[in-house]
Amino acid sequence: MTADRLTPGVLLNAYAAGIFPMAESREDPEIFWVRPRRRGIFPLDRFHISKSLARHIRRDPFAIRIDTDFAGVVAGCAARDETWINGTIFALYRELHAQGHAHSLEVWDGDTLVGGVYGVTLGAAFFGESMFSRRTDASKIALAYLVDRLRAGGFRLFDAQFLTPHLQSLGAIEIGRVDYMRQLEAALAAEADFTGPITPASGQALLQRRTQTS
Repeated sequence: MTADRLTPGVLLNAYAAGIFPMAESREDPEIFWVRPRRRGIFPLDRFHISKSLARHIRRDPFAIRIDTDFAGVVAGCAARDETWINGTIFALYRELHAQGHAHSLEVWDGDTLVGGVYGVTLGAAFFGESMFSRRTDASKIALAYLVDRLRAGGFRLFDAQFLTPHLQSLGAIEIGRVDYMRQLEAALAAEADFTGPITPASGQALLQRRTQTS
């Protein structure tokens, strides 16, 4: 699809139908649609935090923020040799963010953005798009706080798109298209809140909430 035919509304309709966009490369202006036969998802009650990651989280080495530098997170995700995020996709997700349909969870070391994850929200579904890390465990910590936020906000589906060994080690699983569409339909019919406060937001509190609800 050419860039002039792709709008935020078209993009949201695609997500609601179980489809998401990609580009072949940063330089390729064309967009193509992806609808995997097997879908990676994170069951929100099965996110795996290893003992070493728990120790790192408990030390609170980073500040966790929401939506303070959405463009910076997308840029961090695109800053790799091979990326599916071209200029059109970058601009469209910034528009979705301005409309309240795309969000970032950010990991900060002082005044430096060192990791994060961003995605799209519809109903009680969160469609994870990409993440990046510039410090040890920054992306894992971002995912741990993201899952905590999704659970607290009433989300029912965390779509990870594709299952990778890294995501699988954190608790992601793979399901078939029929099962995915069933879960997506239920999530779209529900309501959730991504931006509400979670208090207290310390690493120790996150680990305690996880223990109490697991």
